[in-house]
Parts: sequence; C-alpha cells; structure tokens
Amino acid sequence: MRLKTQIRRIEGPGGRLKLRILRPKEQAGKLPGILWIHGGGYMTGMSSMVYGSCGAMLARKYGAVVISPAYRLAWQAPYPAALEDCYAALLYLHVHREELGVDRIIVGGESAGGGLAAAVCICARDRGEVPVDFQFPLYPMLDCEDTPSSRDNHGHGWDTRRNHWGWRHYLGALYRRDDVPPYASASRETDYRGLPPCYTFVCDGEPFYDETLAFVRELNAAGVSAKADVYRGNIHGFDAMFWTKQAREARRKLCEHYEAFFK
Repeated sequence: MRLKTQIRRIEGPGGRLKLRILRPKEQAGKLPGILWIHGGGYMTGMSSMVYGSCGAMLARKYGAVVISPAYRLAWQAPYPAALEDCYAALLYLHVHREELGVDRIIVGGESAGGGLAAAVCICARDRGEVPVDFQFPLYPMLDCEDTPSSRDNHGHGWDTRRNHWGWRHYLGALYRRDDVPPYASASRETDYRGLPPCYTFVCDGEPFYDETLAFVRELNAAGVSAKADVYRGNIHGFDAMFWTKQAREARRKLCEHYEAFFK
C-alpha cells in the first residue's frame, strides 16, 4: 500500500512537538491508529526511523495510520520529558481520530521506544483519558536496574555499558534510587491490571531478554493477554536486518498477532 507522510507540529509539554504521520494515499473508512516510538537508548534516534520499523511495515501492509513523535532526548531533557512528549502524541491521535480516520489505538516501539510504549500505556490507564487497545513494545528497555541478561552483556547493538549510559542520562537525579516510578522504568510497575494486551519479541542473548519476559509474565499474571516470541542470537534490533530469515520470521509473527487481534 502506498503511503504519504505529513508533518505536524503541535504544542507539547516542552514547546513545539513534531509529529511524523504515515497514512495511506487513498484512505477508505476507519483504520487502526498506531503511535510508534523510535528507539535509541533514550539518548539518540529520530522520528524518521519509523520508515525502517515494524510500525511502517504495518502501515504499508494493512493501511494503518502511524504517528511517530520527535520526542525530546535525554541529553536535551531527562525524564519525564520523553514520556510526556509521547503521551502528548497519543492524546493528539485520540483527539483527532475522526480527522485521521482512526477507530482503534495501538502503541508500539522498539528498544527505548518499546520502554516508552509500555510506560505510555501505564500512563494512559492511570490518567483515564485515552483507551489503548493493544501494545507492541518490541525488545523493550524497561528496567533501570541490571537484570541477569543485561548485566555483563557484550551483545551487538546494545550492551551493559550503553545501557547504564542511557539510563543514567534519562533518569538524571533518579538514577540508582529506590523510588524510580513506573512511568520512568515500566518494570517498576506493581499493578498490571487494566493494561492493554501485548505482543513482543526479543533475542535470548541481548540485554533486554529477561526484562521483556518478566513484563509478559506480569501481564499474564494480572489477567492481561500477553505473549513473547524468543529468537536465538545477541543482536539487539535484529528485526531491522529485514533481509535475514529471523527478521522475516519475527515480522511475520507480529503480523499474525496484529491480524488475530483485529479479526
């Protein structure tokens, strides 16, 4: 499906917030709206990364409307800047759903974008302003403390040293404190009830393996439908290598869950 890109700038919590919107060139009827949040360890990345993401794949394959926010990075402003920017983008998607032709809302992203996706869903549930129907936090950066898989990890694309660097700058004065809120590090959540159903995937040798599976277990224990597929390897963001067998399989399985949810 052919897409068009629109750039909109809205009033965000920190000033003007740029939104990159992907939508079908010829839109007929209501479509799912997807807030897709780019990765980069909370420190790097840009909204144009959406073009190589699973978010853009869903837009091309199914005609979804995708919004990618240019949220503030941690070197510009620490937590809660990125979260509040992403939530502002979610509010925009919700308030303008008629204009955008959207009837359901999904929140997704990869890596730090996956961590922000999970935090945005928690925030949306608690604030009660936006109903989120599904979440796709892919290999999400959720836990600000070391886990068995993120401790002493030397995987490709992301490792322990980079992980500490990203969290230290994102959390600022909260780094290494015991009172980090779940909006900053979604693994700190203790009540998973009422969160949207979830699908994700992760490699078994990458830093976020354990926190991804722990998040899925907690959702299931709270009665929320959640599933993770695990792939062999230690390449963080392996799905971006779309020419490989594993990346094609991961994207295929994500499409299966998308289709099953919207039957």
